[in-house]
Amino acid sequence: MSAALAAGSASAQNTEGGLFQIVKPAANVNLGKSELGKKLYFDPRLSKSGFISCNSCHNLSMGGSDNLPTSIGDKWQQGPINSPTVLNSSMNLAQFWDGRAADLKEQAGGPIANPGEMAFTHTLAIGVIESIPAYAREFKTVFGKDKITIDQVTEAIAEFEKTLVTPNSRFDQWLLGNKEAMTPKELAGLKLFQDSGCVACHNGPALGGNSFQKMGVVAPYKTKGGAEGRSAVTGQEVDRFNFKVPTLRNVELTYPYFHDGAANTLSEAVDVMGRLQLGKNFTKDENTKIVAFLKTLTGDQPLFRLPILPPSSDKTPRPTPFSK
Repeated sequence: MSAALAAGSASAQNTEGGLFQIVKPAANVNLGKSELGKKLYFDPRLSKSGFISCNSCHNLSMGGSDNLPTSIGDKWQQGPINSPTVLNSSMNLAQFWDGRAADLKEQAGGPIANPGEMAFTHTLAIGVIESIPAYAREFKTVFGKDKITIDQVTEAIAEFEKTLVTPNSRFDQWLLGNKEAMTPKELAGLKLFQDSGCVACHNGPALGGNSFQKMGVVAPYKTKGGAEGRSAVTGQEVDRFNFKVPTLRNVELTYPYFHDGAANTLSEAVDVMGRLQLGKNFTKDENTKIVAFLKTLTGDQPLFRLPILPPSSDKTPRPTPFSK
């Protein structure tokens, strides 16, 4: 840990390669794929009902999440787990709470075919896209092929999601040397965040997302949710209740918290994490300072022109959100 960070009020330094790193703007983006992926991200026609899009659960006007304990899927099904933010998700070591998708491209295909989410099939989704002339032309322009595949769909969505980073938070400004970017209270919260051990899991550019950890280290976490964590992927009992550590970037916007959405406020989340993960009972003053620091992690939100989706043709299936 650098001396500047440990001191809390000392001169800020860029911590490239250290405990924290700034969020950088997206680089090496294929603009054609990204623009196509943006349309697909907002297009509800990739769902069986014609009503649910990627943005339904990862709303870019709401911190890249939906602010619900668990998301709403096809036919108003209640999802089994909290919707993680899509913002800065390109920094994750894997996707989904249990890490079952290796990258954004693999993740993008999951919800489309999940019966509890978009409830379609990849084959039917491709059929819908092929029935829309403007999509057919754009896919050919971007990929140079006549045949549209689910691999192209997920590659385009992933390329757009790669752009959804949030640089220039006040914490980033502080790391880059702006001493006035954070208040004494926020710096005191940063010092508590470090000294208490939060940084063992919440570090790196995203302050999380780079490891799997057990929920309930010092004391068991009690939940009504059924998610078992990493063990669902590995089949190993030792991985039960191990979840990907969530990013703390933009955490002020991504309530409620935890994999089951059980903590409604940052204050509640800090209290629970202190007790169950660190064995610490934060005082009200300490809690307030840590929350103040966490709010400095809100960066510039993605800003772009909303895509105008290509119109359906006569052959395109019409939405059926109320079908039984």
